Amino acid sequence: MKPTYLTEKSINEFISLALAEDIGDGDHSSLASIPEDAQNQARLLVKGEGILAGVELAGYIFKAVDANLQVEVLLQDGARVKYGDVALTVKGKAQSILTAERLVLNCMQRMSGIATYTSHMVSLIEGTGAKLLDTRKTTPNFRIMEKWAVLIGGGHNHRFGLFDMIILKDNHVDYAGGIREAIEATKRYLKEKGKNLRIEVETRNLEEVKQVLDTGGVDRIMLDNMTPAMMREAVTMIGGKYETEASGGITEETIRAVAECGVDYISVGALTHSIKSMDLSLKAY
Repeated sequence: MKPTYLTEKSINEFISLALAEDIGDGDHSSLASIPEDAQNQARLLVKGEGILAGVELAGYIFKAVDANLQVEVLLQDGARVKYGDVALTVKGKAQSILTAERLVLNCMQRMSGIATYTSHMVSLIEGTGAKLLDTRKTTPNFRIMEKWAVLIGGGHNHRFGLFDMIILKDNHVDYAGGIREAIEATKRYLKEKGKNLRIEVETRNLEEVKQVLDTGGVDRIMLDNMTPAMMREAVTMIGGKYETEASGGITEETIRAVAECGVDYISVGALTHSIKSMDLSLKAY
């Protein structure tokens, strides 16, 4: 089942804006050089290794450009691919294929890079019970696709935006006057507004963990930039009363040790902000 942010409406709205940005008043290169009635075909070639993502999205893009284009999917989202693999073929009006080409490639290259890195990080914590989460450290106007790619790579989505979950981070706590004040103000706000949102609180040390436990009324405690030793102690203190999430500069080298501290979730911003795109190309044949 797809997450709630992935609807035909949301996907098509993204495509519409992206095509408007790229095409403007016309793909004049194609309109000028290719006969209007020319028919052709192309295949999407993989020029790297990893996890393929964005195939389903590519189908939406080709359809948005020209409903008569015929797409044959040869490799599905989530497939492990290698250099030389053919992900899909497209046939139809040559001008339409060329107009859709760059948006298809831009999306699939970045999504495949995210899915590949996510899959790698998931493999590093296999067997620990911890789940890998993304963050809001995403590309503006491309979050929907980046979070979709995380799912394809085997990770899990954190909140989509500021509206669907409350996270009281260090600045919220400091501005509110403390952890108790921030939590109690939040609970009053949710009651007044009639909203049912989950609450997570970021903690920076064991004293702050204790303050959250003493206040109560939350759903998850974030353990931010803690050493593994401190994190293990925090998990013991929490004792399963609330979900736990590790966060803060977690890398390939440290993620296993973090997972072995017994946390429920590990959030990694690098899944979406520091990845290398997979090399893909669309070639006529």
